[in-house]
Amino acid sequence: MSENTLSLLLDARNAMKQGPEAIAARQRMHLRDAVAHARAHSRYYRELYKDLPDGIDDPFRLPITNKKALMARFDDWVTDPEATFEKARAFAEREDAIGEKFLGRYTLATTSGTTGTRGVFLLDDSTMAVTQAIAYRMLSSWLGFGDVMKLVGGGGRTSMVMATGGHFASAVAAARLRKGRAAKAVQVISVHMPMAELVERLNQHRPLLVAPYASIAALLADEQQAGRLRIKPALLALSAEGLPQREYDRIAETFKCKVGNSYAATEVTFLSYSCEHHWLHVNADWVAFEPVDAEHRLVAPGVHSHTVLVSNLANRVQPILRYDLGDSIIMRPDPCPCGNPLPAIQVKGRSAEVLNLANERGERVALPPLLFGTIVDRTPGVERFQIVQTGPAELRIRLSTIADENPDFVWRAVRGQIANVLAQHGLAHVRVERGEEAPEQSAGGKYRQIIPLAREAG
Repeated sequence: MSENTLSLLLDARNAMKQGPEAIAARQRMHLRDAVAHARAHSRYYRELYKDLPDGIDDPFRLPITNKKALMARFDDWVTDPEATFEKARAFAEREDAIGEKFLGRYTLATTSGTTGTRGVFLLDDSTMAVTQAIAYRMLSSWLGFGDVMKLVGGGGRTSMVMATGGHFASAVAAARLRKGRAAKAVQVISVHMPMAELVERLNQHRPLLVAPYASIAALLADEQQAGRLRIKPALLALSAEGLPQREYDRIAETFKCKVGNSYAATEVTFLSYSCEHHWLHVNADWVAFEPVDAEHRLVAPGVHSHTVLVSNLANRVQPILRYDLGDSIIMRPDPCPCGNPLPAIQVKGRSAEVLNLANERGERVALPPLLFGTIVDRTPGVERFQIVQTGPAELRIRLSTIADENPDFVWRAVRGQIANVLAQHGLAHVRVERGEEAPEQSAGGKYRQIIPLAREAG
């Protein structure tokens, strides 16, 4: 652990002990520093903030930004003139560079998200240090002394079940771990692997810490209940999609272990983590977080927001300030009974959407959304996509292609990728048709990438 990370960890612990007022004071200080740095070093923010006074420590006084606006001005947005979009995009296309440092000093991660705009994000050393410090705070809230002893006694055996083959934040983190000192203890399993093979790999590794996407964790619980999966982890650390609250309880009961969940984004990797009462606590010392309505006015605690505005108070190379994340959340109006002084939220806009397809024997085969999403996302020429289940064994693909790309060529590539995934899971008979219509936005303005059959009408 670096000296900087250690000092951040100690400060994070002190903030928790000192309570809400100390957390709010740190947020104001970090926001003031982030705004000052952005104005001094980013052409985009210098223009955006030209009429604002100095010393701003209240996010409500800042103009709103979003992924589309920032990506359109990438070279003006970044504070390092060497970190151009052309160089970043070329780096992102190299699979052999996953986990390597961009320009020798930045972590690069990509995302398509559900707002319809692809993102290329740079994480500097400051961001990574805060992320690591917050990770320690998160794990200490989830694990008791006995859990820690179990992990240590088992050599820290860890299995990460995630998307591979792209510069996704989780894939980058996994690549780093596999090259580090803990490489022998870490197993990385592709989310694209057929479930039977995935189960076999987990049984062989006997992990004490499992880090899957939430929808994968639900499917693994099915396998554990059926007796095909036989592991005894101390912790399941879930990420990405959300699940109904009862599913977290079922997963914990099935594996007889702690289950933690984190709600975050590539834009803010250290956004929040769960407690035993199924609330997510926002790391408000390093994140400014505003639930707002459609007119970007703050909504009261207890009211579902239209979207949420976030400010990453650590990133200096790519300042993300009052950024429209696009998710609907609800803020807890009273202190959380778990005792955590950080503000507590629940997320409405991130529910897992598992596709349940019928095999040729009529049996249900459950496929998590990221199984398709990560494959299509990295297909050249794809701007936006939407996979709509229209029958027990039928999928309709809505596709928008990047300008100057041949739509027919892109469609054939996407259809081939999807057909390959289906065949790997014994679903080669599933009909995949091309939709003539473009991907459709939901009422909240998002593009749902996966629309299962049961939820198509809503």
